[in-house]
Amino acid sequence: MFGVEGPAFWIGFLALIIALLLFDLLWFHRKPHTIGPREALGWVCFWVALAGAFCGFVYLEFGTSKALEFATGYLVELALSLDNVFVFIVIFRYFKVPAQYQHRVLFYGILGAIILRGIFILVGAALLNRFHWLLYVFGAFLVFTAIKLLLQKDEGVHPEHNPVLKWLRRAIPITHEYHGQRFFLKSERGLSATPLLAVLVLVESTDVVFALDSIPAIFGITRDPFIVYTSNIFAILGLRALYMLLARIMDKFHYLKYGLGAVLLFIGVKMLIAGMVHIPVVMSLAVVALLLGGSIVISFLHPVAPKIPKD
Repeated sequence: MFGVEGPAFWIGFLALIIALLLFDLLWFHRKPHTIGPREALGWVCFWVALAGAFCGFVYLEFGTSKALEFATGYLVELALSLDNVFVFIVIFRYFKVPAQYQHRVLFYGILGAIILRGIFILVGAALLNRFHWLLYVFGAFLVFTAIKLLLQKDEGVHPEHNPVLKWLRRAIPITHEYHGQRFFLKSERGLSATPLLAVLVLVESTDVVFALDSIPAIFGITRDPFIVYTSNIFAILGLRALYMLLARIMDKFHYLKYGLGAVLLFIGVKMLIAGMVHIPVVMSLAVVALLLGGSIVISFLHPVAPKIPKD
C-alpha cells in the first residue's frame, strides 16, 4: 500500500505539504491582493525548484530509477494541469471573480484535490496490485481519451451546464454579489452562499474529472504509490502560481492539446504493450518532454486568432 518507502516517508511528506500550505495561507497571502506576473513567476520558480529538490532527495534515498520516475510523473502531471488552467480562466471570467479573491478559491480547491487524489491513488494502487489486468483497462482508457482529445473540435467550456453547480443552486440560495472572501453569508433570511462558493465547487468538480485522466497516466510511468502521489501533489501545488502567470497568454498555446493528446496516447500504448515491450523511464521522459515542448514551440511559430477574450 505504501510502496517501498514505508509509512514514515508518507507522514514526513504530508507534514511538509501541510507546513507549506499554512505558511502560504497565514503569511504570504494573509491579505487578499492581486498577484502580478512578477510575483506569479517567483512562485512558479519556487514550486518547480522545490519539486527539483524533492527529486534530488528521491535520487539520494532510492536511486536513479525512482528519481526518473518522479521527474517523468511530475512533468506529465504538470502538463496535464495546464488544461485545468484553461478551465479556471473560463470559470473565473464567467463568474467575474475579482482578481484579489482568485487565490483563495484556488488554495482551497488544491487543498481538496490533495485529499481526493490521495484517495484515488491509494485505491488505484490497491486495485492494480490485486488485479493486474486493470493496467490494460487504464491503458485502453488513455488511448480512447487521447484519440477523443486529438479529434474533438474546440467547443469551449460552459460552467452553467455543470450538474454539480445546478445541484448547488437548488440546495442553497446563492447571492448575486461577492462579500469579500466569504463563502457563506448569514442574514435574517438564513444561510446563503456567495458566488465564491459556487466557483470553488466548480473548481473541485473539474479537478475530479481531470484526475480521471491524470492518475491513470502516471500509473503508466510508475506503480509506486509514493512516487505517484508526490509527483502529482507537487504538480498541483504549483497550479495556482501557474494560473496567475499564464492566465493572459493561455490562448496562445493553440497546439498544446495535441501535445497532451499525444502524451496520453504514448502512455496508454506503453501500458497496453507493457507485457511484451519494456520502455525505459529515460525514454518515456524524453518522449514526453519532446511532445510537450514541440507543441508549445509550434504554437508560437504558427499563431492563430485567440479564442479566449481579453479582459
